[in-house]
Parts: sequence; C-alpha cells; structure tokens
Amino acid sequence: MPLTEANPDAIAKVYAKSLFELCEAQGGRDKAEETLGELEDILELARADAKFNEFLATRVIPSESRDASIVKILEGRASDLTTRFIRLLNRKDRLGHLPPIVSAFESMVQEAFGRVEVDLFTAESIDDATRDAFRDTLASKLGKEIILHAYTEPAMLGGVKLRIGDRLVDDSLVTQLSRMRDRLNTDGNSRLRSNAERVIEGD
Repeated sequence: MPLTEANPDAIAKVYAKSLFELCEAQGGRDKAEETLGELEDILELARADAKFNEFLATRVIPSESRDASIVKILEGRASDLTTRFIRLLNRKDRLGHLPPIVSAFESMVQEAFGRVEVDLFTAESIDDATRDAFRDTLASKLGKEIILHAYTEPAMLGGVKLRIGDRLVDDSLVTQLSRMRDRLNTDGNSRLRSNAERVIEGD
C-alpha cells in the first residue's frame, strides 16, 4: 500500500500545526523552511523509490523495528526536528498519511510568510520573461510573494489556467468555447420557447 496522496484533512492539519509551532519555537522562518525542504525531500525519495515508499506506508513492519531504520536512514540527511517528527508519525501509525501532512504544513509556511504557490498551465511552454511577467502581475494583485510553477498542457487550445492553492482559475480557450456553447444553448432555447409561445398565442 503506497503513501496516501490526498488533500489535507483534519488529522493532517493537526500534525502540521504542531510541527509549525515547534519550528517557530526553534528558529522561526528559517527552521520552518528547512523542515519543509527536508520533508519534501523525503516525499520525493518515497515517490522515486517504491521500496522506500512501501517501507514508510506498510503496517506489516512493527513501529519499533521501523523506528531504528528511520534513525539510520535520516542520520546526516535531516535535522533532529524532522527526524523526531517522522519517528512520532511512525509511533502514531500515521506515516502513511505523510503527503497530506506535508501539504498542510507547506500551506501554513507559505501563508505565515506571505507567499503563495501558484501553478500556471499553458498550451505551450513559455519563456522566462513571460513567466516573470505572470509572477509580477499576480504578486501585484495578491500582495504576496508568488512561487510560480509553470506547466504545459497540450490539450488546451490556448489561454491559461492558474491554480492558486485549492482554487482553479481557468481562462483557457477551451473553457471560453465551452461557456460560449452553454450561452448559445441557453439563449437559443429561450428564444425558441419565446417564438413557440408567440405562435401558440397567435402573436
């Protein structure tokens, strides 16, 4: 059973909040960013290595046995705080829930330090100047530092799609065409009904 890839739930937010408070107590922004980076590295390793993924997620391995292995694996690769947090999740049988916990923690870090993660989707790849222009415009409108991730989505006919947090802002040509079709269908049906009523009423 692989790690649970899901949106943050109540449990994830509780663990993330506890970790964030520990980071604030131990160094504030720098500690929070360091911890977030280490947790993201652990997730990336788990996504790339099926055996490590299974090691974290499986309930077959007793938590006591896994704890010793966690210490060895993270030794020299993660801070004491990150290691203790992963060991805590192991003891609480929550390691399989690590992705949404990290996601919730990332949101707290970004929100606390005035940053917003934005995913930009375009039909074709864009150059650095265009990406910078998008970032600067969003920063001006939102009043926050923008961490912009650009992706290509060939299925789009044009326009852009932005995902800001959990909100998707879709301005693609596909969506515009869909909206136009819906308007035509709605308006056309309204006109058809109006014409029918006039005929029936003898106007």
